[in-house]
Amino acid sequence: MAGEYCQVDGIKRDYSRRLEDDKPREACGIFGIFAPGYDVARLTYFGLYALQHRGQESAGIAVSDGKKMNCHRGMGLVGEVFTEDLLEKMSGPLAIGHVRYSTTGDSTIENAQPLVFHYQQGMLALGHNGNLTNYAALRRKLASAGVVFQTTTDSELIVSILARTCRNNLPEGILRTMAEIRGAYSLVVMTENQLYGIRDPYGVRPLCLGRLDQGYVLASESCALDAVGAEMLRDLEPGEVVVIDQNGITSLRALDSSRRALCIFEFVYFARPDSVIDGLGVNRARCALGRELAREHRIDADLVVPVPDSGVSSALAYAAAAQIPFSEGLIKNRYVGRTFIRPTQEMRDLGVRLKLNPVREVLAGKRVIMIDDSIVRGTTSSKIVQMIREAGAREVHMLVSSPPILHPCYYGIDTSRRGELIAARHDLSEIREFIGADSLNYLSLEGLLAAMAPLASQNFCVACFNGRYPIEVPRGNFNERKRS
Repeated sequence: MAGEYCQVDGIKRDYSRRLEDDKPREACGIFGIFAPGYDVARLTYFGLYALQHRGQESAGIAVSDGKKMNCHRGMGLVGEVFTEDLLEKMSGPLAIGHVRYSTTGDSTIENAQPLVFHYQQGMLALGHNGNLTNYAALRRKLASAGVVFQTTTDSELIVSILARTCRNNLPEGILRTMAEIRGAYSLVVMTENQLYGIRDPYGVRPLCLGRLDQGYVLASESCALDAVGAEMLRDLEPGEVVVIDQNGITSLRALDSSRRALCIFEFVYFARPDSVIDGLGVNRARCALGRELAREHRIDADLVVPVPDSGVSSALAYAAAAQIPFSEGLIKNRYVGRTFIRPTQEMRDLGVRLKLNPVREVLAGKRVIMIDDSIVRGTTSSKIVQMIREAGAREVHMLVSSPPILHPCYYGIDTSRRGELIAARHDLSEIREFIGADSLNYLSLEGLLAAMAPLASQNFCVACFNGRYPIEVPRGNFNERKRS
């Protein structure tokens, strides 16, 4: 990928430790824009800033001026990777961008996106959000055909298959590629003069379309459209391909699916509350989860406190439904991103305290209900409960606005190996004892689906809760490999 068309600037860093090690992790966020007359590099920069929560290990932008592509990728946050000088050198009417979180394995510059390649018709850039479930079989097939790989991501397999199948017709090649790959994927693909948006047949990962005057924007979440002043048009349908160029938009239907399987964790945790996905507002959904949580679990307490930020909407709704005062008893330090210099376990244990701090005058002497969106390993929850107790709370009752996570995700989310999921190894009383709470209750799966039912008609993927995977997954050590 290195070469005259792609400047790579970044160093390997140790990302194996993170401040929030007890949350599911999204794989990445993608952004694409076709807007002649606009500074598309800068708009892509702003779009990626809005999507930073979806990936915080690397960032990249590729821009086309109609004849050649200029790509810059680096390790770190968007604001760390790009400078004014870099953006000024990236001109043209077309751009795609990517922010990445690697769910397993090393985080390296080789795996940063967009991926940019030469192929028989010119140049091709790709950004991918999701995960291919038939990765191993496809890689073996391509390797046996003599394909040489430059990365360890499944995203490169998509490019390789696309380059081999497109012949003289890229849209046809995309449709053929979609028939060969399996799993969850939303893609932005760019040639020298066209932008493509692609969503898998189940619609597991989100992708929306917006208008910017005579131009168009694609993004993982609608909040990125808002950030660049684009008008939200619609979400791409599952199995849809949109082609954007100077002639406008063309929509192609690649594959039909018997069901939809939008990842429900977009509403529980991943997406920003100001986003709208498949017509459903994320904040509205989280409020519904909080009300359902209040219906299932009424607790005699003095105060409802959210774990910021994703627990706030549910906690507000719970407090209103239960008629218990709400307060921000935990303050988030929004200027602490990731920290790399933590050489000892003692220093690593300070990670949660660097990011969250209790308000003693709010918590002291109170019976506190602490509401969070999920528990994966339980380590962070135990630290937060301890902090609230040390701030003087008399009781700490933890409520979780989603069911216990019992199964790993194979569709582009890091929910860890099953043996590391605390709910897969311990019952409710054992988890409560581990985190140190006076009581612990989860929203039931029935309650989760009941809360979402009045808001959306489509089906959701809830495999991490019940193990019923909508897309077939291979057995063995699938979850050990590196993902997009």
